Parts: sequence; structure tokens; C-alpha cells
Amino acid sequence: MPHHFVPGRHAARVVIGFLTALLVAACGGGGSAQTASQTPQMSAQAQLGELIFKDATLSASGRMSCASCHDPALGHASPFAQSPVALGGPGLDQQGLRNPPTLRYLRFNTSFHFEPDGTPMGGFFWDGRAASLQEQARGPFLNAREMANPDVASVVAKLAAAPYAAQFRQVFGDQIFTQPDAAFDRATFALQRYQQEDPDFAPFSSKFDAFTAGKAQFTGQELNGLALFNRPDKGNCAACHPSTKPANAPGALFTDFSYDSLGVPRNQAILANADPNFFDLGLCGPVRADLASRTDLCGAFKVPTLRNVALRQRFFHNGVFTSLDQVLRFYVRRDTNPELWYSTDTLGNPIPYDDLPAGLRGNVNRTEGPYNRSPGQGPALSDSELNDLAAFLRTLTDGWAP
Repeated sequence: MPHHFVPGRHAARVVIGFLTALLVAACGGGGSAQTASQTPQMSAQAQLGELIFKDATLSASGRMSCASCHDPALGHASPFAQSPVALGGPGLDQQGLRNPPTLRYLRFNTSFHFEPDGTPMGGFFWDGRAASLQEQARGPFLNAREMANPDVASVVAKLAAAPYAAQFRQVFGDQIFTQPDAAFDRATFALQRYQQEDPDFAPFSSKFDAFTAGKAQFTGQELNGLALFNRPDKGNCAACHPSTKPANAPGALFTDFSYDSLGVPRNQAILANADPNFFDLGLCGPVRADLASRTDLCGAFKVPTLRNVALRQRFFHNGVFTSLDQVLRFYVRRDTNPELWYSTDTLGNPIPYDDLPAGLRGNVNRTEGPYNRSPGQGPALSDSELNDLAAFLRTLTDGWAP
């Protein structure tokens, strides 16, 4: 495994997380879920952000909004069940390159940086290229495969014609639409404020939250799934998806906002992949010119939160899997049974990590469990254990009620 992922640090954190989780379960302690009565009124900027977020007229097609790719009913993740990636452009017929990630719990993220031990952390988008929620919000408006506006002025002209234009002027100044760059900046700022202030983006309202608050009990299957999630010799999920509360949030985030190279299979349903020379390289890709020389980071993508993972329609950056069960089987059988996942060579042998160029496949994480296996070995988790793990993961869905 490349040095920047620091397996020892992850392993130590998992052991601590596992012990803490057991203590929380035994004592009925932990963070508390937010309730509606505690929700403050959103600021005027955030209220504008909500209107912008849901406004499809701000796209070239007139039919795509932020919510089109980040559906609140699915944890603000992609609704594109029939396509691995979003369809955008002026005619909504231009296929994107990546699966739209969830926007939930991103208010606790930071800008991209390297930890003292060299671990890449933070940043927004799958490759961390945006430094903030505001910067992230800029991209889709001008992306030819998404909302497809030709320039900032085009976006601002649509804002000036929106039903809430007077409200926009009232908040940001009567002359704001005469200054396109400033108006676009304020629109993306409003989107950031909306995601930071609306509790729907970080409700901490799952059964897991009720459990840690001592207000719900897990079934035996869910408890075993939690233990498997934390155990370094089993699921080892908490290595990158900590199940304990960080200092800056009221509950566990189930991501450390780090990056990993998982060797997910190439998705032939993505049209760009018809070119055998095309590879999405993540952290060292073309849009990360600042990291182009860091070939050890090629193939690494952001670790997403596992909250609401059971609602996802597509998984991983390339949307290659369509069910949670597929994902869990891949994690434990990626290297024990590569023939299940990868394309084959002319002799019929599987080509592990086929979505990376051959010279970069050594970047894939093979030292941390459950990846530290080889063909012929048994998987780290049995089928019944995978069922228990899936049962626990379903407790992370927001909106739980007894």
C-alpha cells in the first residue's frame, strides 16, 4: 500500500473506535440527535440558497437543478438508477464521468490538505479539487456535461429572471445583477450557507444516533454488524469510516474525509471508457494539476460518508455497483475471487484493478483488511456476517422512527 495511506494509523484508530462503540452501547451514552425544536431559522442567504438549489431554470436545458443530482429523498445523493453517472448538457443527453456524491454531512469537511504523516485529507468532489462548499457549487453550473451554462453571465441572467430575483437584490444589493462575477459569487455563497444551515444536510436522525443516545436498541444482528464493522480483522470499515464522534460534529460522520485506492472495476457503461487509453485517475488526474507528479496518489478517491448508504442507487466514483450487497461482496472477495469483478485477458485470466493503467495498479490498497487476501484464500467475512454488516449499515439511514 502506498505510504500516504498509513495503515498503522488507521488500525490504531479502529481499535479505539471499537472499544468506544462497545462502551457507548453498554452505557447508553453518546451524542444526541438533533430535533426540529432545536433547529434555528435559516438566514436570508441560506433561504436564497434553497431556492437556487431547487431551480432547474438555471441550467441550459431548463430541466436540471442541483437537486436533480443530489436528491434529498436519497440522502442528497444521485437518483440516476438507470445510468452510472448523471446525464446533463443542453439536451440532458451528455453523460458525465462520475457518480454524483452525497452532499450530506459535508459541512464538517475541510479544504484539501496533507496531514503531518502524509495522508491526503479533505477537499470537495471525488478528487478534492474544491476548497469549500461554495467552490464546489460553482462547478456544475459551468460544466458542459451538467448544467452546461456557457459562462457566468449566462447563469446570472437566469438568476435575474428568476421569481426570487427581488429577494436576491434585497439580500445582496440593488445593483448586484449588473456585476455578474459578484452575483455568481453571492449565488454560490448562498448555496454554501444553505448546506451549512439546513438541518436536512446533517440531521443525525438515524437509528444509530438514537442507539448512541440510549433511545433505541439494536437487534442482535445489528450489534454483530457493528462489531464486524469496527474489527480490524473483519470488516475493518472504521479504518476510513470511523463510527465514533469527532470533535467537530454532534455524532459520528462515518468518513474521515481521506482518500483510498480501492481498485474498483472499470465501468463499461461509462461512454468515455470505450477508449482503452482513458482512465479516471482521481487525485492525480488532469483537474488536479497540482498533484500531477504524485503518481502514488493515482487511483485514489475521496472516502464518502456511509450515512444513508442503504439509499444509494450507485456506488463508488464510477457507479459500477448498484446494490449494497454487491459492494460488500466486492470488499471481501476483490482479491480472493478477482474473476467475479474484472475483465479478462486473451487467455481468459482476470485483470485485477482494470480501471487503472498497468503501471499504477500497485497503488491499490492491498495491506489493510479485508483486502489483505489472495486468490484461494477465504474472504474476511462469511455470507452471514455480510448480512449482519448490511443490517448495521441500514441503521445509518436518516429519518428513523421507532
